[in-house]
Amino acid sequence: MNISIGPIKISNEGPLVYIGGPCVIEGEKAYIEAAKKIKATADKAGVKFILKASFDKANRTSIDAYRGPGIDEGLRILAKAKALLKVPVLTDIHEPWQAEKAAKVADILQIPAFLCRQTDLLLAAGNTGKAVNVKKGQFLPPSSIGNIIKKIESTGNKKIMLTERGASFGYGDLIVDMRSLEIMKRSGYPVIFDLTHSLQKPGALACGTGGDKSVAFALARSAAAVGIAGIFFEAHPNPPKALSDSANSLDMKETLIMINETKIIDKAVKKCLKK
Repeated sequence: MNISIGPIKISNEGPLVYIGGPCVIEGEKAYIEAAKKIKATADKAGVKFILKASFDKANRTSIDAYRGPGIDEGLRILAKAKALLKVPVLTDIHEPWQAEKAAKVADILQIPAFLCRQTDLLLAAGNTGKAVNVKKGQFLPPSSIGNIIKKIESTGNKKIMLTERGASFGYGDLIVDMRSLEIMKRSGYPVIFDLTHSLQKPGALACGTGGDKSVAFALARSAAAVGIAGIFFEAHPNPPKALSDSANSLDMKETLIMINETKIIDKAVKKCLKK
């Protein structure tokens, strides 16, 4: 199944689409500058790009952690970046009432992994008519994605994307089972690999989430070898200074390497699959 987001077509058979941006909007100036750099990197690599942003990180580990500018200010900034860079945008929602408001700006509404079974949230997102990207929960097997799909489809919306972001392994680690990507592809809907969230080590910093970025390229290459629709990633001009997910965010050099490596693999794999 193909999903069209403006001029971009997202499908498991087509070229990889890259969905990237900072984890959270850190203010208008910082976000616009970051978005420009990430978009320029994607342009340099010659790939289709969708800009991501969170206006509120409602599931931060600590009460003291930065959450974002909030929905009104966040959507204003996101709309400005969208118009300035002329790119589609994605943002996540956490409560049903946010769906309609976010849909006025975002081309794709994202359901966070922790909320992937929240029926009212899924229905609200589906009812907007916008594309809905669901992150499969760390606690769910890929076979469970069918029930999530049925909830969104019940609204008449079949613009559904499914994202893998790793599975909980013990108390403080995530493991990516590449079989999950293949199993979710059987639904017929586009499958996305969330690269940087798959690097996380939840609770590793006691008051925050750690991660192991040293395996980022290996995981990205492995996911591309399955033959999927896209790669989701967090990027930041200066990852150590990022206000959220600093341990897992890619810098611009790493972003370019990741895109260049995965697009080569993707092209080769899909050429083989077409035979």
